[in-house]
Order: sequence, then C-alpha cells, then structure tokens
Amino acid sequence: MRSVTVSPHVHDSMRTDKAMIYVIIALLPALVFGFAAFGIRAVLVVAASVASSVLTEYLLNKISKEHTIRDFSAILTGVLVGMNMSPLVPLYIPVIASVFAIAVSKWTFGGLGNNWINPALSGRVFVFFSFTSQMSTFSLPFWMKSDAVSSATPLSSIKTMLSSGTVGSSGALLSQSGIPSTDFAQKVAEATGISAYTVDAFLGNMAGCIGEVSALLLLAGGIFLIVKKVITWHIPVIYLSSFAILSWVFGGTVSGNGLFCGEILLPLFSGGLMLGAFFMATDWVTTPTSIKGQVVFALGCGFFTFLIRYFGSLPEGVSLAILLMNIVTPTIDRYIRPKRFGYVKEKKAKEAK
Repeated sequence: MRSVTVSPHVHDSMRTDKAMIYVIIALLPALVFGFAAFGIRAVLVVAASVASSVLTEYLLNKISKEHTIRDFSAILTGVLVGMNMSPLVPLYIPVIASVFAIAVSKWTFGGLGNNWINPALSGRVFVFFSFTSQMSTFSLPFWMKSDAVSSATPLSSIKTMLSSGTVGSSGALLSQSGIPSTDFAQKVAEATGISAYTVDAFLGNMAGCIGEVSALLLLAGGIFLIVKKVITWHIPVIYLSSFAILSWVFGGTVSGNGLFCGEILLPLFSGGLMLGAFFMATDWVTTPTSIKGQVVFALGCGFFTFLIRYFGSLPEGVSLAILLMNIVTPTIDRYIRPKRFGYVKEKKAKEAK
C-alpha cells in the first residue's frame, strides 16, 4: 500500500523522468571512462545490471498495475549498481544486486518515493556481504597492467599495510604494496610535490569499481547536476568537507603521524566517495527535506565514512555510511522540519492580536 508521509512535503517543478535523465547524463563520462579502462567485461556487468533492474521493475509494474517503468528510475538504479561493481565480478552478482535493489529496497514499501534506503547502495551492500571475495577483486585500467589482476584498491592496500604494523604516508605505503603509478602522475608529482598516487586517483588511473575510479569526471558530473538544479550543493560539499577535516585532524593518528597530520586529497579521490557524495547521498527520497536536515545528514555521512575507513575493518565506508544516514532520515525530518507556510512564532502571533 502506498502512503503519504507527514508534512512538510517537497514541491518541485522538475519531473521525475527529467531528473533521472539528467543524472544518467551526468554519470555518462565516468561510466564511459570505466568502459574504456576495463573493457568489455565492464560493459557486460553494467548491461546485466540495467537489464535486471528494468525487467524487475517491469514485472512489478505488471503485478501492481502501475507505470513507473517510464520514469527512468529503474535504468538509473541499474547504472548505479553496475558502476559500483568490480569489472571482474561474475555476471550473476550485478543481477542479484539489481533485483534486490528494485524488488526489496524499492518496492517492499510501495515503489519510487516510498523507499526508505537508497536502492542501488542496498543492492551493492547485499552482494558485498554475500559474495565478499568476488566483490573484493579488482583490475587495473588496461594501460597500467603489469599482470592480469590487481586484487587490491589503494584503500585496501593501505588498510592491509597499516594492519600489519607498517606506518608511513599513503604514498609510501602504496609504493611498498607494489601499486603502480603512471609516468604522467610521476612528472606532476615532481613538479608540484603532490603524490603521484593522488594524481592517478583524481584522473582514474587505479584499480576500483567501474564507475568510481575517475574523481575528475564524477566531480564534473556532480557540478552539472548542481547547475541544472537537480541537486543542491549542501549534501555533497558538507559531506566531502566534513570527511576531509576529520581525515586531516585524526587520520594521521592511524598512520603514526599524529593529530593534524592526516592526508586529505588521496582519501577524497579514492574509493566511492565522489560517486557517493554527488550521486548516492543526494537521492531525493532518502534524504531530509530541509536544508538544516541535509546538513545534519551530510555531517553524519562524513563522520561514518571516516570512522569506517580509518578505524573499521573495511577499507571503504561510503555505502554503509549513507545507508546508516538513510535510516536516520525520518528522525531528522521529525525534529528538523521546514516551517509551514504562514508560520509565526507564538510571541509574535500574540503581539499581532
């Protein structure tokens, strides 16, 4: 059964289908880059994900006699699930993730507009914990390969080195792990002092999920969405800023460098942070309605991402952080609401009489 939540409600002139198309367009540069970097396997993974999402949505539309298949939300969910996959996963994994995202996370509470957590992220987390080994094996972009497979992303390599008792900067730890860097990144590092690994992470020259490796293209896509007013700047900017500040202040304590000595750029550009901040944490349905609520939501995302990455057992915390804050969103909306139209404080109301 569909339900209407308590007021206030958001009214926006942009149709859902138009917004979905804009988000898909914004994702295309990073997606195409992933196809170029990882080849036909990446194309097949995303194709399987999108096809499974659309088919599941179609079948549920038939059962419920609704027509949400036309709003492009299932296609977007499939694209996001696919972009959150390693190019090396067996094709049944994105299929399972997409079916879970649509059938369980989206439709158990009535479909689009009623889901309580981000469907694509929930699908990714479900298959991560169900098929951890397959979800944790990655490939370098084809132009960087020294062998067939790199089993570790920069974040997981750093986590492994720190767990073994080795301390040092991220660049030093990655170098000791045998993670390669490009000649271009090394030249930039020599000229600017910025770590070659940071340059490669920004451009997309690293192992990772299909759609998360190029921070540059994801940033460009996020700016596009802000310009088109599909999203506002509050959640991504505050999310990234809070994570960066926490990393700078406390991140160095993990690597043996002390307070206020943590790195900022490499943690920002690595893993799924850019994809999560601009394309997952900004989901209209699962985020607070008020600006103040969105600030609290974004701060929570930044805090939990930092906590899981630096002090948890997992190398990445973006998906879990956003899902945790999705769960908290109804509580945030309950206590931090936009004032209703015509609202005046009690004291002013009495004076007006």
